[in-house]
Amino acid sequence: MHPAWYYLLSFGLAFAIVYFSVPFIRRLAMKTGFVDKPNGRKIHTQPIPLLGGLAIYCGFLITAGVLGRAGSTFWGIAMGGLVIFAIGVLDDFYKTRGKDFRAWPKFVMQLVAALILVLYQIRIVGVSIPFNHTYYTFPLWLSVLGTVLWVVAITNMMNFLDGVDGLAAGIAAISAVTLFFIALLKGQTVMAVFAIALVGSSIGFLRHNFHPARIFMGDAGATFLGFVLAAIAIDGAFKSATVVSVMVPVLALGVPILDTVWVMFRRLRENRPLHIADKGHTFHILMRSGLTQIQTVTVLYLLGICFSLASIVVQLVVVH
Repeated sequence: MHPAWYYLLSFGLAFAIVYFSVPFIRRLAMKTGFVDKPNGRKIHTQPIPLLGGLAIYCGFLITAGVLGRAGSTFWGIAMGGLVIFAIGVLDDFYKTRGKDFRAWPKFVMQLVAALILVLYQIRIVGVSIPFNHTYYTFPLWLSVLGTVLWVVAITNMMNFLDGVDGLAAGIAAISAVTLFFIALLKGQTVMAVFAIALVGSSIGFLRHNFHPARIFMGDAGATFLGFVLAAIAIDGAFKSATVVSVMVPVLALGVPILDTVWVMFRRLRENRPLHIADKGHTFHILMRSGLTQIQTVTVLYLLGICFSLASIVVQLVVVH
């Protein structure tokens, strides 16, 4: 187990890289015209630099690579994350030109990124049955299918949540803090370093992204955050999970999951395409009810904290 200062160093390095690199990246985005243009379903009314995901990507990977003792787990996340980040940048580039990037190339690349994790043995392997104290190992096909579904789902859920200043970065930080404590409880030092590095990256970016945002993380940043959270949950919270503790990573990522379930339910009920964006997310509803952006984000932060505390309580109950 690492001493406390090691985790503080991991947090501080990731935070510093992101916090101090964002102003340079922002100027680069403004100079090259890499900005998010307003449209009918977006809240902002002025073009905003759209390259913040680069800072998050670099902050996490440098910290995890240097302090996380780069093994196969790191390289699985790094290679898969590169695929996610690259297709996200391409999607963001289309946005800067006022165009929409097709959904299917993004979906295919997300499948590829998830399969890269599987190749590096980052996958949901099985579950402990508490009643007879046995471990059920999933067949390979079920392990791969479960891993791919989880990774692709969380990757997109975090992206769906990136619609209000500071929301995605804040929720990612809260979820990563939860996964950090769960990793500590389970004695998983590498996952703990990865999780706290993601916390530092998210909070470092949040300082520039909280309302009024001076830069956006874009699809590249939001999907990368979701991908890394999903991977950490697989190699951390899901590892040696019991039937009950399967709820731990689900609760840790409760806000993006809840938001997506609600949106999918509403679109199905209204016979609307599931992949077409609209103003029906939980944050849109809260803002239509009269809350400001800051109030909306605060409410969802508090909800995320409640989910996270429930997740830790479940883990503690299972351990004892």
